[in-house]
Amino acid sequence: MTSPTLPTARLGAHGPEVGVQGLGCMGMSFAYGPSDEKESRAALERALELGVTLYDTADAYGDGENERFLSPFFKAHRDEVVIATKFALSIPPDDPTRRIIRNDAPYIRQAVEASLKRLDVDVIDLYYMHRRDPDVPIEETVGVMAELVREGKVKYLGLSEVTASELRAAHAVHPIAAVQSEWSLFSRDIEAQVVPAVRELGVTLVPYSPLGRGFLTGSFTDAAQDLTADDYRRTQPRFTGENAAANTALLEPIRTVAAAHGASAGQIALAWVHQQTEVHGLPLIPIPGTRKPGRVEENTAAARIELTEEELVLLEPIASKVAGDRYADMTFTSAGRE
Repeated sequence: MTSPTLPTARLGAHGPEVGVQGLGCMGMSFAYGPSDEKESRAALERALELGVTLYDTADAYGDGENERFLSPFFKAHRDEVVIATKFALSIPPDDPTRRIIRNDAPYIRQAVEASLKRLDVDVIDLYYMHRRDPDVPIEETVGVMAELVREGKVKYLGLSEVTASELRAAHAVHPIAAVQSEWSLFSRDIEAQVVPAVRELGVTLVPYSPLGRGFLTGSFTDAAQDLTADDYRRTQPRFTGENAAANTALLEPIRTVAAAHGASAGQIALAWVHQQTEVHGLPLIPIPGTRKPGRVEENTAAARIELTEEELVLLEPIASKVAGDRYADMTFTSAGRE
């Protein structure tokens, strides 16, 4: 089966050209319940066939297991893919709701060596600070990350869940190629300050969870009832109980637009994110996660859907009506520091 490949966009001012849609790989071995290894590997290969070249992982995903899982694929296609991984966040296996964040120099150096070993590569293409520890000056953290670039262990730097002021301070130390933040029809708080800062500095925005962790696709309506006991989404306030019921009702305009395009609700949600590159005048590369080849095909096709002004207006009010926070504990996000 052949399909049109994705157009490309640049990571930062001087980074590589990558497909305008990446692939979030976390769910292939972490957080979203049982997965089929064979199917996940097929999804990786299908994504590459369709022009997806940015693959996103982190050392926190399954305590390094996600990096190990991806290593054979990366080695087989090293010259074709851009590897993004992260440091700074660890999740205790006995308490998946708890977050430990470290941005200090010894930890960063330990983390990069461990990721290089698990990935079995000589250099990481894009290395993110996964979360911010406010007790460590961001200039110090990025200073250490810049040393990794000079040492040839990392090519480009990224930040995740930072404020506009933190991004500016970091960028003054070393060019930041990408900022990863949650951005979707359900989560639009970064538009106030982060998006203008990203545009001003020539940084590429990498929206994570552009499908609202699957909720925008209609694949589940209440995490507590529809998902397995080990699925992380059961801990997120938006997806259970009264919040889930209220938020399910917000999907109706998405379904209306989807019907007009002969598309799925998920494709419209993704198309909306892609269209923000024109609305806000900045490069962006969403990284929807999936572990099924068919979903990869569906998601990449969304990059070619153009929404009308009337449809954008219809979708505009959704985010302001969403019930519940993104996480049970928002202190480890940028929201509390903006």
